[in-house]
Amino acid sequence: MYIFDTASRETLRNDLIAALHDVYEPEMIAVFGSTLEKLDTITDEDFAAIGFHIADDDDFTDGGYADSTLAVDGDAFGD
Repeated sequence: MYIFDTASRETLRNDLIAALHDVYEPEMIAVFGSTLEKLDTITDEDFAAIGFHIADDDDFTDGGYADSTLAVDGDAFGD
């Protein structure tokens, strides 16, 4: 998500929709769609609490993202 503007939920949503026109991989299209659905279901307050940052090797374990409050099996919203 770091390549997108995460200043607000709506800004990120609009950026993802705009970028989706350049995405051709079916898996990435599915990721974009899932992320957009989740952005539509969370509140602005919950979004603001996510705290996006550029991940490094310390953020990951063999089973996925190390911080279960931020992600589970690659799901950035923990659902």
